[in-house]
Amino acid sequence: MSFISFLDGTAIGTAGSASSSAQFISTVVPFVLIIGIFYFFLIRPQNKKQKETEKMINALKKGDKVVTIGGIHGVVSSTKEKTVIVKVDDNCKIEFSRSAIAGVETDKPAESKKDKTEASEASEESK
Repeated sequence: MSFISFLDGTAIGTAGSASSSAQFISTVVPFVLIIGIFYFFLIRPQNKKQKETEKMINALKKGDKVVTIGGIHGVVSSTKEKTVIVKVDDNCKIEFSRSAIAGVETDKPAESKKDKTEASEASEESK
């Protein structure tokens, strides 16, 4: 006996009122599950990411290395209420809306493949 036929009431042969309430439950349960899945896999993560982005934008300060949504890398030279002035080169400063900042770069330098191969060669030579 399957779960759906059990909820339909046809497998047991119950009265009409019990069958209609079971049909209602078997119709509503999938919709509730779909809404729950959408909430936990789409809506909640998106809201969490949006809050993190707002927190990052509000925490911008002078000297932060930033990347804009257009891919421009620079250093924040000053901030205003709704805009940020980014120093791109020695004599070039550009004013951006705060929402145009995609992220703040960290100071951790990434180790390149060349550095890794040189380090492994040096360790092999010492052996």
